[in-house]
Amino acid sequence: MTAKDGTAKDWKTPQLNHKDVEITQRETLYQGFFSADELTLRHRTFEGGWAGPMSRELFVRGPAVGVLLYDPERDLLGMVEQFRVGALDEPQGPWCLEIVAGIVEAGESVQEVAFRESLEESGVEPYRMEYICRYLPSPGASNEVMHLYCGCADLRPAGGIHGLATEHEDIKVHVLPAEPVLTDLYCGRVNNAAALLCLQWLQINRPRLRANLAAEPSSK
Repeated sequence: MTAKDGTAKDWKTPQLNHKDVEITQRETLYQGFFSADELTLRHRTFEGGWAGPMSRELFVRGPAVGVLLYDPERDLLGMVEQFRVGALDEPQGPWCLEIVAGIVEAGESVQEVAFRESLEESGVEPYRMEYICRYLPSPGASNEVMHLYCGCADLRPAGGIHGLATEHEDIKVHVLPAEPVLTDLYCGRVNNAAALLCLQWLQINRPRLRANLAAEPSSK
């Protein structure tokens, strides 16, 4: 069945897919920690024709993982703060309050990265990971895919400064009561999509996580 505008009612199945794109040229413009490519392509339109050929720049970043640390027993959040060059023009400055995050290296699973980054960036090893979702942070310009988790952990020992000196990381860990953060989530202090998505997920799932405490490892 179709809706009045002629689109499929089954919104989970795209009308167009990979076979509807033709790439005729791909050139690497820059290669560093990340890379940038220029693609010449054309793609089918919803009405059956073709758009293009056109030139598009692509920031090549690949898959990454983000983890919101949460202590359901004490109702605490574990978040990290660090300098971000992309936030230089932000009114409150370029230090962002974020979730733990890292890039998936060759041969790693996303869950392995979730545990590794939690330990590297916060000194905390979650006892359980709950998968939240995957999403594209900026599909108009980048191929990055972000996988989000909630890492349940005992946050009593969390705090301090973490990160790898070889990567110039200077990461401050904040342990915050969940209630005021979730109540005033849109005050502007959290200004990145990964953290906002995880905190929105926690708003929905927090009662369930706290109700399941009897099934979790005792940390008393």
